[in-house]
Amino acid sequence: MHKRAAVSGFLGSTLEYYDFSIYASAAALAFPGVFFPSGNPTVALVASLATYAVGYVARPLGAFVLGNWGDRHGRKNVLVFALLLMGFSTFLVGLLPTYGQVGIAAPILLVVLRLVQGFAVAGELSGASALIAEHSPAGKRGFYTSFSLQGTQAGSILASAAFIPLSAALPAEAFHSWGWRVPFLLSALVVVAGYLIRRRVAETPVFLAEAKEHVVPQAPVVQVVRESGWTIFRAILMGLANVIGTTAAVFGTAYATQPAYGIGMSPATYLWMPVMANIVAVILIPFFGRLSDRIGRRPLMIFGSLSSGVLSFAYLWAISQKNVVLTVVLAILMWGVLYQMWNATFASFFQELFPTRTRVTGFAVSQNLGLLIVAFLPTIFTLVAPPGSANVPLIIGGLTFVLAAISAVATWATRETSTLDLDALESADRSAAHETSSATKSA
Repeated sequence: MHKRAAVSGFLGSTLEYYDFSIYASAAALAFPGVFFPSGNPTVALVASLATYAVGYVARPLGAFVLGNWGDRHGRKNVLVFALLLMGFSTFLVGLLPTYGQVGIAAPILLVVLRLVQGFAVAGELSGASALIAEHSPAGKRGFYTSFSLQGTQAGSILASAAFIPLSAALPAEAFHSWGWRVPFLLSALVVVAGYLIRRRVAETPVFLAEAKEHVVPQAPVVQVVRESGWTIFRAILMGLANVIGTTAAVFGTAYATQPAYGIGMSPATYLWMPVMANIVAVILIPFFGRLSDRIGRRPLMIFGSLSSGVLSFAYLWAISQKNVVLTVVLAILMWGVLYQMWNATFASFFQELFPTRTRVTGFAVSQNLGLLIVAFLPTIFTLVAPPGSANVPLIIGGLTFVLAAISAVATWATRETSTLDLDALESADRSAAHETSSATKSA
């Protein structure tokens, strides 16, 4: 059953993150000229990147709602609902009118649908990785849970690859007119495929056992904050390591391709580069997941965040020098290799930090609050180092490294969990919760 859960987690995450990730490419390549006034290219770029970030605003709300649902009604149910909602909202983006057609209504509708996307995706990884972790045998949780992360990278590959033939084959006018819509409209197929995959997965034994014993909490959000508030805070800080992907894929794309910055790299390069980096990631993620079962979660997460943060300086410098080959090589090393040490490991680590009764909620809230912070960084980076700025690599590289270092410190301050089985983790969490309750009553 653990293998079936891993396969369904991989395929489901692939499909849902395809839907969510195509927005990042479109926001950097097409949306500035489609949904915003064309008078000031810098303003249009900042506004377009801001709509990308808006998707993360809804993620904490989605984490609270869908996390509660997953802990109260089961991991399988929340995964089916999240996938259907994501596919529907993504399809509608492909049907939106442009700014030239309906004016300010166009970006407003775009923001609304991006909010729905963010709400839906908030329940995906938390539910999928919980489903896999709770089905997995002791000593192999890192390996099997990594398949859900492998799916998110595969979804990103499909999202980038969907734009490549369109960008290459269509004239710029046709691409901006209708070509960018095609990847969004293909999400209709995602809805059907995702539903067929998810409905065949069995609910996890540990959740069914708790439901049978009537110990499923009525308000998982309240309970997880009361029992695991400090854990949530550390996990949010650990999530700041996601700045690596944001620097490489979102700000890096805008810095290298938008005319206002004057670098002039081909957009096609930035369609192929994420594909190559994520292909490397898909290959390495299970290896890093298995390695985390052997040497622990913390060493990989600390080294991965720090090393990729350091390399961000070189990556941005290569862009500034207009060195396409070096840019691609460093992006693959920074994003496709070093960052994946963190990315392949955090899902199993986060799942192990929370007990069964609040596992989906704790993971979802921690992950999505961290991502909310990271999501606004492309806009902040553009404001801190706008077109015409000097020392963009030093400024943005420095900010990237500081956030990666904060993630590493938070990981170092958290206990290792790879050697414990779920029963031991459950007992430890209940003991900690009891001690906290006793201390509160004594005070």
